[in-house]
Amino acid sequence: MIRSIFLLLCAITVPIVAENRLVLSQRAEPRTLNPVFAQDAPTRDVLRLIHGRLVRINGATLGTEAALAEKWSFSPDGRSCTLRLRRGVKFSDGQPFTADDVVFSLELYQDPKLGSPQRDLLAAGGRPLRVTKLSAYEVRLEFAEPYGPAERLFDGLAILPRHRLEKPYREGKLSQTWTLATPPGEFAGLGPFVPAAHVPGQRLVLRKNPHYWQPGKPKLNEVEIVFTADQTAEMLRFQRGETDLVQRPLARAFNALGPDFVKLDLGSSLEYHFLFFNLNEAADKLSPELQAKQAIWRKPEFRRAISLAADRAAMAKLAFDGRATPLRHHVTPGNKRWLVEGPAPRRSAAEAGRLLAAIGLRLNDGVLSGADGRPVEFTIAVNSANAPQLRMAAILQEDLRPLGIRVRIVPLEFRSLVDRVLKSLDYEAALMALGSGDADPNSEMNIWLNDGSMHVWNLSAARQPQHWETEIDQLMRRQRATLNQQERRSLYGQVQRLVADYLPIIPLVSPHLLTAHRRGLKNVQPSILPPYALWKIEEFAWESPR
Repeated sequence: MIRSIFLLLCAITVPIVAENRLVLSQRAEPRTLNPVFAQDAPTRDVLRLIHGRLVRINGATLGTEAALAEKWSFSPDGRSCTLRLRRGVKFSDGQPFTADDVVFSLELYQDPKLGSPQRDLLAAGGRPLRVTKLSAYEVRLEFAEPYGPAERLFDGLAILPRHRLEKPYREGKLSQTWTLATPPGEFAGLGPFVPAAHVPGQRLVLRKNPHYWQPGKPKLNEVEIVFTADQTAEMLRFQRGETDLVQRPLARAFNALGPDFVKLDLGSSLEYHFLFFNLNEAADKLSPELQAKQAIWRKPEFRRAISLAADRAAMAKLAFDGRATPLRHHVTPGNKRWLVEGPAPRRSAAEAGRLLAAIGLRLNDGVLSGADGRPVEFTIAVNSANAPQLRMAAILQEDLRPLGIRVRIVPLEFRSLVDRVLKSLDYEAALMALGSGDADPNSEMNIWLNDGSMHVWNLSAARQPQHWETEIDQLMRRQRATLNQQERRSLYGQVQRLVADYLPIIPLVSPHLLTAHRRGLKNVQPSILPPYALWKIEEFAWESPR
């Protein structure tokens, strides 16, 4: 009984508030604190604060810079890379960081039994990356073929402690390790902060890593992340002074902020909002009714008609208060280096109607139906906490009404939405957003490869790729194996054109990168790359003590 009371008290104890602290909000709770299994953006953003990387992408220049690896060099053929690690670096628990941790981490990411999303990025030529320990502070990485963007992928790989995770890994228990319920003392990381306390559904508290490898950093003693699913409530907390920094706020609320706040608009982000249909071929999971509807969704002409009907300008104006850009491609204007220039996205209800008629659909008494008389209708699953996406879905609902297509909006909690799309496949269409972790196209290999873990429109294991899917797959593999950057851009341009032609995803808008923070917080330099305003959080400081 005494032990039970003790455990209960530990579960509800509120952490002591530290001086020199930052409070920020996040719209979704991380799903795990184990980088091997991180798939969603809220989880990855938190993990960047507690785990270190070999090479870091500079959020201002978008070039690479040294981190845990102080130097690296590539062979002339681009098939191998030798990294020299920093000496004297320690994990947050005081244990030394060595080449053994790098070799171990890459083993985890590449283990097919673990199914890490990072596995797609590391494979080259259909074969895994080979890792060799040369010394305690030097490793060699060998690729099966030349790897154009190799050094950039290291920014997305958190280096993990072998001394903490090898035992659960060998025992097959890694997926149950480093969950949100794990006691803070069991973590060890190389990032600027370490987990200190967690109140489910409310907050995650991070404390300064006493062994962080950059001397004198972080300057903050504590970071508290409060979970506020509703964006309106998030801004109210910020305006009341309950939080110090807000990322990606609602544009209308951003526009209304007063002089007590520093507002920054970086223009089009790398994030793109899009609609997609459930084209999965998993008959064992899909209802007969859904499978019957898929026959129409699979036709490119149908998806083009939906795209032509979408009023992207209205979405940018009404859902994002003008702080968004209508999209023709999935690559946004914020990614100037890789975007293929072309005309602005067109809208034509008349042309959409002609495309629908061309595939045998007929409009009678305001209802579009097929040859079997079945009405053309579908549901759109959308994040219930994302107000702009709800507005976008409502606009699309109205855009399709004149074509005779009935749309019903199904708001879902974020985790439920992700689970339906990636696991149960229980949805008809969904409106989601993806934000590339890097400006380089290699960061989206897991989306465009046929066997990619985020190939959202069709994740079926037993599937027959369409010819255009195979072509996209081949082009993505070729650009990754190309060392000449101009040739890589040409290959990725072909990918963009194929996606625009066949529309496995229907790009809609790209919101601007907006951030705001309280005056007095120094050294905030937002980037269009995640974690946006937090990419230099180790340098944040207050002008006066707090």
